[in-house]
Amino acid sequence: MSGWFANVVWGDIAVATRDTLVMLGASLALTILVGVPLGVLLFVTGRGQIAEARWLNRLLGAVVNVLRSVPFVILLIVLIPVTLALVGTSLGVAGAILPLVVGAAPFYARLVEQALREVPRATIEAAQAMGASRRQIVTRALLPEALPGLVSGATVTAVALVSFTAMAGVVGAGGLGDLAIRYGYQRFQTDVMLVTVVLMVVLVQLLQLGGDWLARRLDHR
Repeated sequence: MSGWFANVVWGDIAVATRDTLVMLGASLALTILVGVPLGVLLFVTGRGQIAEARWLNRLLGAVVNVLRSVPFVILLIVLIPVTLALVGTSLGVAGAILPLVVGAAPFYARLVEQALREVPRATIEAAQAMGASRRQIVTRALLPEALPGLVSGATVTAVALVSFTAMAGVVGAGGLGDLAIRYGYQRFQTDVMLVTVVLMVVLVQLLQLGGDWLARRLDHR
């Protein structure tokens, strides 16, 4: 068995796995904090909604669409000066968080908007009939009703972030992707590549199973 994984240093694998989990956890939390308000704004400022503002909706939609259209590897490189100015480094886990959030937040915002669109119009009308303010409609009607969809969207985003963290290894962000590139690809150590791929597959499966379970628990329909 040891001959099959002669190039694998399990201590390095453990550190890389920890770095990937830190990048994933921090970037997912920040993505949700940014993506939910952005998705709500995209929804409520749309045509016929409670805070219709077409100019704002078009502006936000254009920004989201532009950021979503830029390949993540290019986004990593473009944001290096910004990351250096804000964080002080573009390398390691700290240097990867900003690009990960910028890449994932617009994606999640669209999923939030879609989840809100699936809330029955009658729910909004009932809240308006009871005299609820716009803020109350969002916080007490829209978001609670859309919660299963928000969780499902967060799960999809988390899975996408796993692949983003792997791509971040191209610019020395650390984690399993960095290990796979430096050892598995550049040094032709197939066993290292195999271990990192298996670990990332397991991580994705756990995220998907956990997200699906939570979404089902929250869906009371």
